[in-house]
Formats: sequence, C-alpha cells, structure tokens
Amino acid sequence: MRFWTIFAVFAAGALAGCMAAGPPLPAQTSQRTGAKTPLGMPLSERRSIHEGPCVPLILDRTDLRIGTTVHFSHVPTASELHDAEQVPLLQHVVLSLSEWPTDIAAMSALNNVPEETDVIVVLAGYPPSRAAAEAWNYTSPRLRLVLVVTEPPRGPAVVDDLNTMRHLERVIADLDEPARTGFERLQMPLSFRKVMD
Repeated sequence: MRFWTIFAVFAAGALAGCMAAGPPLPAQTSQRTGAKTPLGMPLSERRSIHEGPCVPLILDRTDLRIGTTVHFSHVPTASELHDAEQVPLLQHVVLSLSEWPTDIAAMSALNNVPEETDVIVVLAGYPPSRAAAEAWNYTSPRLRLVLVVTEPPRGPAVVDDLNTMRHLERVIADLDEPARTGFERLQMPLSFRKVMD
C-alpha cells in the first residue's frame, strides 16, 4: 500500500511540474532570412565593427603587461575618461569611431589619459578635410591611429592629408580585390582586409 501511495504522489508531482512548465518555446528566427549562426544570431542581423560587442580587439604579443582595455564608440568626455581611469590595471583606451569627430575641443580630453595608458583610435573612412586630419596632431602623444577604408583614395590630395597625420600607424583597406592602386604615395603601412559573409 505504501508503494502505491509514494508512486501516486510522485506521478502527481511530475504531472504538475510538466503542466507548470508549459510547452517549449519555438526557436526564434530572423523575420528576414530565418537563417541563424551557430551561436544563434540571425545572419541578417550581423553587427558591424562599430556596433555592440564587435569592437576591435587589441592583441600585441610583445606587450606582456596584465591590463584592461576600455572601449568607447565615441570621443569620451573628460568625465568618462576619469571613470575609465578608475578601472583596475587600465592599459588601453580604444575608440572605435564610425565617423570623424568635428569638435576639436572635445578631442582635447584625450590629453588627460594617464601616461602609462595607450589611446588607440580606429577611424572609419578618409578624413573629410585637411583640418580634420591635422586635428589629431594636437592630441595625446600616446595616441595611435588606425584608419579603415572601403575604397581607394579619390586622389593624391587625400593621401597627402593622411601623410600629415603624425599618429597614423596603419591604413587598412577593406576591398574585394586588394591592390595598392591609389595608395602609392602613402607613407605608412597599408594592410588589406576581406570580410567573408
């Protein structure tokens, strides 16, 4: 008799648990394509380099310090940089900018970064003017600039603007067919990138 009582209580509990859980939720797919990556993100909703967690990773095997990298998708204010300084072991401040900043006064806040911290700026596209290119020359001496472009320069004046940028370390051309055409007068390293869909 005791066996049947225990069995009935167990069966009732299992039935109640299944009823409370409800039916399984259907898999969520993209309304546009329906295809999903292995991690579950719809392929049509892939984020660009300037959105969300897809910010640049700084990997330097010659740098053996243990440190923290703080990322911004805009030019930080003095207050935001002060908050970043409170992060333990601050090593790099990385700015991933989808457009060139226009407020030169705001860029001067980068001069307040501690001496032991690098400021690495990833800029998208060519400078809109010579003044925009030269504005970076008046910021922190620890600044390192990387320019990501999606087309060859439109003329030699654009390359001349790049050559005036003291802190520009590298230009990365995101082209379907890598070629140095248009970049011949560039005075800093040029790399090519191809993003495969």
